[in-house]
Amino acid sequence: MSLGLRRGTVLVEPHDAEWDVIAAETIAELHSILQDVLVDAQHIGSTAIKDICAKPIIDIVAGVSDFDKLLSRNSVLEENGFVFRGQDHPLQYLYIYGDNDIRTHHVHAVIYDSEEWNNYVDVRDYLNCHKKDAEAYSKLKESLAKQYSEDRETYTASKSELIGEIIAKARYWRRGQKT
Repeated sequence: MSLGLRRGTVLVEPHDAEWDVIAAETIAELHSILQDVLVDAQHIGSTAIKDICAKPIIDIVAGVSDFDKLLSRNSVLEENGFVFRGQDHPLQYLYIYGDNDIRTHHVHAVIYDSEEWNNYVDVRDYLNCHKKDAEAYSKLKESLAKQYSEDRETYTASKSELIGEIIAKARYWRRGQKT
């Protein structure tokens, strides 16, 4: 199993069950570091979706109670290898893990039970339950990874339309489960 990619590069690999083990270990470490600030953390992203290809980078969503409390723990997070990268999207902060050039983890900190939290969890659950959509997403990722292996920004932007469609389907699907 390989884990990690050089910043800016793209490579996708078949699903590896070891990713789930690594994610669980990382989540336990985050709970230990963040304690009462962390409400919940979940393994998300393509490494959390069975039977599809993924960049070998573990994505975790960290649902926190308060951003100010989270940011006050940045020095402890950094001492443990989680480097603060700032606000990568509105209403969320990014922490990376890995050495100087190879990133192995992305931790997306959001407010627990916010729209951002729910989108991450719902998309993961939806794709794990809807193999046809998961397969379409995987095929797109494989094609784009070959085309943009040295251009992660374009790779990511090129997936955005399909991801938007999947988010909409996942929201609708989740609402149906809650009624």
